Amino acid sequence: MATFVQRKGPGGRKVWQALVRRKGYPQQTQTFDIKSEAQVWAAGIESEMGRGVFVSRAEAETTTLAEALVRYAVEVSNKKRSGPREAYTIRLWQESALGRRALASIRGKDIAQAVRDLAARGLKSNSIRIYLALLSHLFNTARTAWGMESLTNPVDLVKGQRPKLPGGRDRRLQGDELPRLLTAARTYGGEIGPLITWAIETAMRRGEIAAMRWEHLDRTPHAGGNEARILLIPETKTGTPRRVPLSTTALVVLDELPRRLDGKVWGMRPDSISQAFERVCKAAGIEGLTFHDLRHEATSRLFEKGLNPMQVAAITGHKTLQMLKRYTHLRAEDLVEMMG
Repeated sequence: MATFVQRKGPGGRKVWQALVRRKGYPQQTQTFDIKSEAQVWAAGIESEMGRGVFVSRAEAETTTLAEALVRYAVEVSNKKRSGPREAYTIRLWQESALGRRALASIRGKDIAQAVRDLAARGLKSNSIRIYLALLSHLFNTARTAWGMESLTNPVDLVKGQRPKLPGGRDRRLQGDELPRLLTAARTYGGEIGPLITWAIETAMRRGEIAAMRWEHLDRTPHAGGNEARILLIPETKTGTPRRVPLSTTALVVLDELPRRLDGKVWGMRPDSISQAFERVCKAAGIEGLTFHDLRHEATSRLFEKGLNPMQVAAITGHKTLQMLKRYTHLRAEDLVEMMG
């Protein structure tokens, strides 16, 4: 039987404490602002015990989100390549109003309100998606690996209320933009000109390009005398290494580069590449183009050469066809001749 006791809570306000005792189960207790909430909670506990499906909520009801995030950072996030980036997201949730709440007390409506709060702060849809993904993974980890089987994942309850992601960018080089871009890059100087050509020839991500090392280049002659023309990318965004076949134009870019003493192919960091590219675009009078759009351009060109999705994915590192559809935008004008 459940018992209900009225007590003084924080600040002297009156609260109701519910206690559920049943043979074979640990005593369960919880405090509520009003008695009716305590009665509903106790009835649910007694029902689960009676049906033999009760799972203790004690740890989930005493562990705050902020405390759980500390454990998540140590046991999960620190083992990811994205761990340093996730540190900011973890701090955001710890410092939020939900950070002080027990895991078991967080409901779908709380997540919906958090989404509205993030949007009000000016965060874009994709950033909110990343914040929710981490929170969702934390709840799943707590339930499956930390022994809090009673937890439900409140993020799953607001799927219909999450911000919609914008469609994939379809910006490609148009008209004489490429020669204008390369001309402005030569005037700007440095590595940005060769970097632009390299990105279009390989469809590599900015971070992968910046991390390139000469030791990962395979130009060993085959039995027939031809070079291997392969670049190994040992660390990728998806965590799966891949080998990129290089075009003759890409090899020309490499052959014209000076060798650095540190073994790196390029001397620019990812953020420096983007900054230089932005300035070159401005000098060339080109608007709405980002360095990542060159990956879109390169991927589309691979399809236009007649490669099938599996072949393109092997080069670009995309995991699924859906991802390729998002990043690849074939122009109808280029497909007219293929239609017959």
